[in-house]
Amino acid sequence: MANTISALKRVRAEKRRTAVNRMRKTRLRHEVRSLRRLIEKKDATGAEAQIPATFSIIDRAAKWGIIKKNTAARYKSRITLRLRSLASA
Repeated sequence: MANTISALKRVRAEKRRTAVNRMRKTRLRHEVRSLRRLIEKKDATGAEAQIPATFSIIDRAAKWGIIKKNTAARYKSRITLRLRSLASA
């Protein structure tokens, strides 16, 4: 256990940040999962409508450090490819 006042404060702050980061990562996962389900159901219009919100959350998660920038780019790229293949089919 921490002994100094500043170390105790860091423990408290870390606990708050962990809770916020967990909430943000969960929100990111739910958003991506719901978009992928729309693509699996072959609902192109619904997926197109949800793309901006999903990409926004992906970009913000990368900005906050929840995921890395390349991971965010990979998510967006794969989602776009799936959506294009759905639209062309």
